[in-house]
This record gives sequence, structure tokens and C-alpha cells, in this order.
Amino acid sequence: MEVEIKLRLPDAAAHRRLSSFLAPRLLRTHAQRNLFFDAAARTLAAATAALRIRLYGLDDAAPSRAVLALKRRPSIEAGVSRVEEIEEPLDPALALACAADPVRLGGVDSSIIRMVASEYGVGGAAAPFVCLGGFRNTRGVYELEQGDGLGLVLELDETHFDFGTNYELECETAEPDRAKEVLERLLTMAGVPYEYSRSNKFGCFMAGKLLP
Repeated sequence: MEVEIKLRLPDAAAHRRLSSFLAPRLLRTHAQRNLFFDAAARTLAAATAALRIRLYGLDDAAPSRAVLALKRRPSIEAGVSRVEEIEEPLDPALALACAADPVRLGGVDSSIIRMVASEYGVGGAAAPFVCLGGFRNTRGVYELEQGDGLGLVLELDETHFDFGTNYELECETAEPDRAKEVLERLLTMAGVPYEYSRSNKFGCFMAGKLLP
């Protein structure tokens, strides 16, 4: 179970302000391309599941790495997101091949693909994979050390959909109540407005619009 704090920023100005405030704590920046796969009938989406390939790097033709993920049964309340998640590394060349020909994904030697086939009936000849499309994300990763021993890794996202741009601060944690307090205090110190996210990025993508 992945547990994250998700706080939505209102606009690019708030994102820039928080980026500047956090700059001394920056660990790395990721350029991510996210692609989603399902059957033509949207079988996975109907079961609140999402199958994603994430490609890392600025060059679409030569990603530095790729990750296959299955997320399902998401819930989000008061800025705390919970979702079942399984991830596996994927060879970048194979990931590109599956993006170009989604049917190939059904033949990948992967426990995730086998799970999708057995539990949802997706990926075989009767319901081959199609690519739903996706979105791009620029993620700044920051380390925040607390005097009480609560060390947090923060992820500041700028997500580009075909229909708009979303800004969000995320933090995966085993102590969501404490972590949320820390993040809210940090945003207040930085003078950055925010609200609790009420939807995830995949939900926005499937809705075709920015959701709160």
C-alpha cells in the first residue's frame, strides 16, 4: 500500500515560489513520460486499476530507464492518498517497443502482466492492450530533515496534460498525520497557497480535464 500526502498548488507562480524555497534541499530532477495501457473496453479503468509505463529522461527515443506499475483501488481523503501499487523495472528498449505496439505488452515476462491477465482478463488475444496515451511530468525531489527524526522526501510535480498543467507537492510516508503537519507548516512558512488534492493524476487524465 502506497500512502502519500498530496497537496495541490494553485498555479505556476506558487510552484516557482516553492521551488525557490526548497532549492537548497534539491536532490535531483526527473523528466518523466507516463503512458497508460488497458483493453479497448477500458476494463482496468472500470475496476479502478491503472497500468502504467513510466519513461525517464529528456530524450523520448533513448530513455535512461523505464518502470512498469500497476496501481489499483485508490482512495484519497483530506490530502492523504492510499493506493495498492506494484512496480517492476522494465528494459527501456522494450518499453519503447510496447509504446509503439501495445499488443506486445501482453507477451512481456512480468508478474504484473500475468496478474493483469489472470485477475482482469486483459492482455491476451481476447482483450489485447491498447495505449490510452498519457502525460509528461517534471519532478523535483527534495530531502527534508526534521529535528524529531522524521526525515521526508518531497516530490514537487509540474504535470503537463494536453488540456492543462497541474502543480502538486507529494510525500510518501508511513506516518501521514505527522508528515501532513510538516508539509502544511513548510508551505505556510514559504508563503505558498495550497489545498488538499481530491483526485490523482490518472483521474485527471481519464477525465480529460484538471480536477481539484
